[in-house]
Amino acid sequence: MTGPSTVESVGDSSYAVVTTYKRDGTPVPTAVWVVRDGDALAFWTVTGSGKVKRIRRDGTVLIGPSDVRGRPTGPPLKGHAVILDAAGGEHVRDLLRRKYGLMGRLTLFFSRLRRGADGTIGIRVTLDPAAGQDG
Repeated sequence: MTGPSTVESVGDSSYAVVTTYKRDGTPVPTAVWVVRDGDALAFWTVTGSGKVKRIRRDGTVLIGPSDVRGRPTGPPLKGHAVILDAAGGEHVRDLLRRKYGLMGRLTLFFSRLRRGADGTIGIRVTLDPAAGQDG
């Protein structure tokens, strides 16, 4: 792993690992595409996924830069995730299209064909003000 993570370092990486928590406290890490959204981070996922269910119950997450397989490339940051409304989700999709170019546009297009307009959702992660790192 390399130096300290920040919104910029996580948002500028190609992938991030987002760790959500089951009811019993078991961590569940997942690799996602990630974008910067102002002073926060955002990602997009399938509406009915486990991470969405866990975030609805408890928005506490860790997020940090990773490779495509979710192996950390920097330390994680503590944050709070919220599920966005339709307009917020479309904003995240726009950010993903800009960041990931043709691959992003194609992925989002085929996801919409497969799952429909409501089949995916945007999630925004605001980092803890203390920016405490946890490993």
